[in-house]
Amino acid sequence: MNSSQDVSRRQFLGTALASTVIGSAIQTANSQVTESVPIPPKLDRKIKLGLIGCGVRGTWLADLFKKHGGYEIHATADYFQESADKAGDTFGVDKSRRFSGLSAYQRLLESGVEAVSVVNVPRFHATHARAAIEAGCHVYAAKPVAIDAPSALSIQATGKRATEKKLVYFVDYQMPTDPVNIEVVKRIHQGALGNLMHIDSMGFSSVWEDPADTSPENLIRAGNWMTTIPLSGDFIVEYSIHTINTVLWAVGKRPIKATGKTRRCRPNAHGDGREVYAIIYEFEDGLVWTHRCQALKNVQDSLIRCEIYGDTAYAQINYWGKSYLRGGKMQFGGGPIDSLYDQGAVRNVATFYQNVISNDFTNPTVKQAVDDALTAVLGREAAARGGELTMEKIIAENLAIKFDTKSLKA
Repeated sequence: MNSSQDVSRRQFLGTALASTVIGSAIQTANSQVTESVPIPPKLDRKIKLGLIGCGVRGTWLADLFKKHGGYEIHATADYFQESADKAGDTFGVDKSRRFSGLSAYQRLLESGVEAVSVVNVPRFHATHARAAIEAGCHVYAAKPVAIDAPSALSIQATGKRATEKKLVYFVDYQMPTDPVNIEVVKRIHQGALGNLMHIDSMGFSSVWEDPADTSPENLIRAGNWMTTIPLSGDFIVEYSIHTINTVLWAVGKRPIKATGKTRRCRPNAHGDGREVYAIIYEFEDGLVWTHRCQALKNVQDSLIRCEIYGDTAYAQINYWGKSYLRGGKMQFGGGPIDSLYDQGAVRNVATFYQNVISNDFTNPTVKQAVDDALTAVLGREAAARGGELTMEKIIAENLAIKFDTKSLKA
């Protein structure tokens, strides 16, 4: 299959499940989101929203859009008709605006929506986001935005296009919305750690089960895609993107090279996804960052954590638990990170609405999401190849991961 055929065939895969310019500067937390964005006391209007992806997280987020009060769920699209119908029934969508199949997202974009939530299988995010922006729709997007360098660079171009067309493109990261995390990172940016010396981070979750039936249609069902690299990008891309996002937010730049190792160690594995990654990233100034991620049964609680060490102090930033900064003259006792999975999404839904009605088309989260995705891909490829790999080489190679969708319905 040539590249044009692959793009034309991989048009839409909607069932979603989540736990979710080159060298661009990473934006500060306050430029990404407002620290605490309340629901406006008086909503200016309702935004007609279409759901591209009606899986577990897609419908969960749709409920938050509904509860916000500033959105009308106008249309649903999912590869599976039953998923589009179930979401349609839940949110009172007319049956004429419930779409399924590979081209479902295209029909949704023609249904009169003003904005879309793109909460789909990660592989197809770039295609759906680009189509939505070209159709004149604002985009609220799940992470990760891309699974390989070509799709990341496509998102980069789409983000620029969105700003040119005066559209909002917002990526739903939760860690940079928490007030405690924001304060810790603000102090890091102000020099509270002194000179940065090294970073240690982790992304640990429970084991990913993969289905014995590896037909394309079964793989795209809720969660089955997670252990298929051409669909998820692998564990380091789909799950560890939270950790990577936070490190790059705190440090303010992306690494230039990586080395690593990875293992596929579950018994009777069917998918090609790997459960264990150990990566050493290096930055241009010599800063070293060690990242570990795993999907194994050896922990009861998931961990998404960053520890950043300077020559005078250190900081810990968490998704669950407590974030703080210890040592130095700007020590901060921090506090617990409270219900970030849901509260972060609530804040982001409110921020998206505010950006649309206030005509804020700067779209800083897209710039960071591209760097996050490229960093995750760099780590995956360095580990898979078993040697040092540079960011420059990954971008220059521009290698797309293929997935055959010939058997899927249009």
